Amino acid sequence: MTSLTCGFIGLGLIGGSIARALKEKIPNVKVIAYDVRPETLQAALETHTADIAASSIDHSFSQCDYLFLCAPVQKNDANLEEVKKVISPSCLLTDVGSVKSGIHSAVEYAGLSAQFIGGHPMAGSERTGFVNSRALLLENAYYILTPTDTVPRQKVDAYRELVQKLGAIPLILDFGLHDYVTAAISHLPHIIAASLVNMVKENDGSSGHMKTFAAGGFKDITRIASSSPEMWQNICLSNPDNIRHFLDIYRDSLTRVEDALLKGDKDFLYNTFETARDYRNSIPNSGKGTLPKVHEIYIDVPDVPGIIAIIATILSSNSVSIKNIGIVHNREFEDGVLRIEFYDEEAMNAARTALKQYPYKVYDR
Repeated sequence: MTSLTCGFIGLGLIGGSIARALKEKIPNVKVIAYDVRPETLQAALETHTADIAASSIDHSFSQCDYLFLCAPVQKNDANLEEVKKVISPSCLLTDVGSVKSGIHSAVEYAGLSAQFIGGHPMAGSERTGFVNSRALLLENAYYILTPTDTVPRQKVDAYRELVQKLGAIPLILDFGLHDYVTAAISHLPHIIAASLVNMVKENDGSSGHMKTFAAGGFKDITRIASSSPEMWQNICLSNPDNIRHFLDIYRDSLTRVEDALLKGDKDFLYNTFETARDYRNSIPNSGKGTLPKVHEIYIDVPDVPGIIAIIATILSSNSVSIKNIGIVHNREFEDGVLRIEFYDEEAMNAARTALKQYPYKVYDR
């Protein structure tokens, strides 16, 4: 594949990352983009992520080989009427939504089933928008494909090949099963994280002790609560039955824990933590999921003036770029007083190698 035209309706974090990956991986690719935010289109043009900025869903998109629906889930459904007017019969239509049942129904109603493959790149970030998009976001992430029954097999094979070229791992799944699985591993966890953060917010005293000490484990399990409210509102409203199913199961599990606390059932409590630990440890730490792997190390350093600058200089002299750096004040669940986050695993490994030449203890997550 040496020449390709791809259209994007919506160019936020995911759409922008796919467009950037296409530009990086596919020679001579042309990208046509539309977004409701003019500043997003301007940024896409300035970074050479987009070649053409459309002012609406117009006939600019009729030349596309692939057309990506990257607006919020429910807006993708609404955009189909305009898409139907401009899409060519040979174009493969796809989306990037976290819920698939609704878009499959909308595509069938629009009469576009024969050229639709649902898509869900299982990558993301607590940060949103085109400004935070990057080609590496898709690297080694699962990319779920949910083809319709009528789309030609050769289109499925071609799209799978394209996803592989972007560095992602394509998997084909029934769209109903997709929504059932993601309700458990993605949608419900976001609800739980948001509810937990709000519980702490509503019960913290005027001194703000809970917020002050909220580090380590609390920040880890609530990281996803920083995601886009609009996006997660749309997702929840698009997959309510599956989410309610797992809410009921989760509610029952909390009730069993509550009963164990009332009865002082130490065996139940031990088994709860043991089985959770064992299953959690069996999950590959590869970054394949709804959020990418966090590449970070922790370091014990003395509390002396300039120590962060010294560490940064060591890494800079070894051509290692730092994504984030900070002091860990709550050491309850963490080793190392200095936390450094990197953009990829290669940088993390290079940093580990460089720092171990100096008298600093380096911890892995």
